[in-house]
Amino acid sequence: MTVRRDFQESARCRSDLVIGREDVCAAARARLASGGSVLLHGPAGIGKSTVLRALAEEYAATAHIVLRCSATESESHLPFLALADLLGLVLDDVCPRLPAAQRTALESALTGRGESSLQRDGLALRLAVLSALRALAVRGPVLVVADDLQWLDPASAELLGFAARRLGGTPVQLLCAVRTEGRDSQEYDRHLRSCPPDTLAVRIGPLSHARIAELLGHRGHGALPRSTVREVHRTSGGNPLFALELGRALAESRTPPRPGEPLPVPTSLRALVLSRLDMLSVEARRTLLVASAGARPTPALLHAAGRENAEAECAQAAELGLLATESDGPAVRFAHPLISAALYAEAPAQERRAAHAALSTAASDPIERARHLALATTGADPEVAARLAEAAALARDRGAPSVAAQLGLLAARHTPVDGVPSPEERRLVAAEDAITAGEVDLARDIAREMLKRASVPAERVRAWIIVIDTAGHTMAEVDALFPQALADAGDDPRLLALVHYQLGWRALIVEGDFTAARDAAAHAAELAARGKDRRTELLALAFQAQTETLMGHPEAPRTIKRALREPQDPRVAWHHNGAGSARFRWLVMGDQLAEARATVTGLLREVRRRGSVESEVHFLRGLAETELRAGHCGRALDLAREGLKLARDSGIGETASAMLTSLAEASGGDVDRALTLAREAVEHAEGDGDQMYLSRALGALGYAQLVAGDPAGTVRSLRRVRSLELGLGITDPARGRWQGDLAEALVRIGEPAEAQDVIDTAREHALRLGRESVLAVLDRSEALVRAAQGAGEAALDRLRSAQDRLGKLGYGLEEARAAFALARLRGRRPGPAAFDEAARMFRRCRALPWLRQVDEALTTLDTEPVRTVPAALDALDVLDVLAAMERQVAALVMEGATNREIAARLFISVKTVEATLTRVYRKLGIRSRVDIVRLAAGRRAH
Repeated sequence: MTVRRDFQESARCRSDLVIGREDVCAAARARLASGGSVLLHGPAGIGKSTVLRALAEEYAATAHIVLRCSATESESHLPFLALADLLGLVLDDVCPRLPAAQRTALESALTGRGESSLQRDGLALRLAVLSALRALAVRGPVLVVADDLQWLDPASAELLGFAARRLGGTPVQLLCAVRTEGRDSQEYDRHLRSCPPDTLAVRIGPLSHARIAELLGHRGHGALPRSTVREVHRTSGGNPLFALELGRALAESRTPPRPGEPLPVPTSLRALVLSRLDMLSVEARRTLLVASAGARPTPALLHAAGRENAEAECAQAAELGLLATESDGPAVRFAHPLISAALYAEAPAQERRAAHAALSTAASDPIERARHLALATTGADPEVAARLAEAAALARDRGAPSVAAQLGLLAARHTPVDGVPSPEERRLVAAEDAITAGEVDLARDIAREMLKRASVPAERVRAWIIVIDTAGHTMAEVDALFPQALADAGDDPRLLALVHYQLGWRALIVEGDFTAARDAAAHAAELAARGKDRRTELLALAFQAQTETLMGHPEAPRTIKRALREPQDPRVAWHHNGAGSARFRWLVMGDQLAEARATVTGLLREVRRRGSVESEVHFLRGLAETELRAGHCGRALDLAREGLKLARDSGIGETASAMLTSLAEASGGDVDRALTLAREAVEHAEGDGDQMYLSRALGALGYAQLVAGDPAGTVRSLRRVRSLELGLGITDPARGRWQGDLAEALVRIGEPAEAQDVIDTAREHALRLGRESVLAVLDRSEALVRAAQGAGEAALDRLRSAQDRLGKLGYGLEEARAAFALARLRGRRPGPAAFDEAARMFRRCRALPWLRQVDEALTTLDTEPVRTVPAALDALDVLDVLAAMERQVAALVMEGATNREIAARLFISVKTVEATLTRVYRKLGIRSRVDIVRLAAGRRAH
């Protein structure tokens, strides 16, 4: 595939614009940093030049001199041209340092002032280039940057290769790029043989969907719908140059592509990929057009579509590199998706319709037949519209809502204005399918376009609801739509139920008012029952149950039972806002982890079967949370990362998924990553005005800070959570389970009184609601308060009890944390073996960050004196005037412990140790740690 120079990557590139190449750049940097050379290779347009320029810019500062060349196909016949680019500017500097024969040969080759050739001056030229590079390297490192090695003139390539193979320990590095076509291509081998022996070959591969979306957004095409971006990624094959050209063409186009059709391919890319089509016969080209129109073309399908010589014609196309050879199946596959799209775009409309008409009878799948029939038909046709609607229903039942949405839009296009159902009704159904598929941009566009012309109140209200629903957690942005929706609803209870259901969500997300949300949901359920709309009634009841659960409302179990009564609507039963989801949340908060896992696993399986992306994101979070509670940190982390990737790809539930992944990372992965994700979630929740998830995000941040060893940060974050939830009316401590972390952090910074207040308040609600695991965690935290107050034995008893109860309830990570606290409180008395149980439990949970904390505690333990705190306190009667915490600190000072060691022993910060010592000095009328030792020693002497 030949890329014209004007379509290659822009020369203006900064390292911060290299998107999706972190691993590639890291490997190349490591080799360059060690003094080695790098050869980048990959297909045309994949981004080799972009990475090359970024690395060259980064390492240019470390080199004494940078030599550059960038060859072109049109100039590859000119001998010594690339060598002139490399050495032309330094020729006057190096020539005086070369032997006469070498100098003459090099000057003749590069200046043209005399005849020179490899045949005539071969050895002298070869040695001259080698000597020139060595001469330059005497003054400092030399970096040779060469792009498009495949276009180097043969003479320059030979000379550069000769020198590169003989540089030895000379500080000359090569940073080169060469084009290779196939994924498994070894074309770079001959170029690699022309590089120094320590050269690392790095393949530049296609970008992921998320990276292509990021690239398009960076280049000003971020307004493209997500469904279109997915199609851009598919058509481009992840090639950034192709994706940018497609994105530019789409942004400049006045008419978006029709549903079911390939993307329009700009003229620039058509010429790029179809240069070999002229070598095909007319009939072979028609066969390829039919293949490009089909979803899964095979020789048998092409035969059925009237292409009698399909095998021979496909073989001809494969020889020209237009089709890939399939060794493991009969499919006809284009060498690159862009070839198929460009071939289709190049064909006249009449020929495209003919291809679809042939496939509408040849395809065996009814969905494919209906799609081809629609694309072969122009204008309204009730029969075609009906077949398309049937195919959309079949796709929906197969779990392909994205296909259903496309077919629904085609059905609407072919439905007469006075048809029944109407075109608007079919567009609404298509928009709802798009929401299920996670294509919220498409759904919103359909609904907004409808609102410009729809006059039927029911259709307008449904369109308003779609626009509101697609806002997700940015519901504050669509506040102005609610009065219009209510006006269109009039006094129709079915329509009013739809609007009041969304008003309930608005109250929860925008205002953070759980009481108002519950009331709106209850009102919506009543209206829906009056209007005999069972689906909306069930959704409203499930929402009411969720709010009551989070509020700790006594009616929650009763409302869940009402939402689960027959008759059920299957669309609600598996929905992430349905009764099944509400029941799952109740089970998790009620410590029924095994049943919760079974419930959410079943829901996840069903939504995957139906292709509901938003529900899949939601239930992946739910299953990850359940596994995290059970102490299966590795499994939870895998699920959370999977959910976050899906959320980012679809643009659905990103804040909630980042929050949950932060919790999983802090428990079983990377703490720094956990902090980053938590801060991202907080920022997004604040930006969206989402009060409900702001408290959850802050809770995740506080936990990550605790694991990271920042108790002061934990206190700042979780104090905000406490204040927010008080304002929201959330009383159930099982919702966020942050209270124990806040109490522990407060003890560490020397605020045991506030910690006890947090514990007492949470315990009151936990006792009322029967939250056994919360009570056990609160007991674990209270043990730390007792220890800080000097009641060591009582603290140990409470920790043993908490550990035992958490183990019986199945909370593996919380049980391990209790064992860890117990080991730290015991100190040196049982020796380092005290930590064995905690380490074993954390290892079983795969709680790597907590295991690191055990290692740090053991390291601190190795430096501590053998004597324990109580033994030292016996000798310190003179310190009776001190408070319990002050006596403990003074005792450890007596034993020679440093402030950091004291902090680790007493679960407090170094800053708190310093403040406590200041109070000790003031009370005893002394000035330093030495005075404490002297005072106590004098007391013992008497």
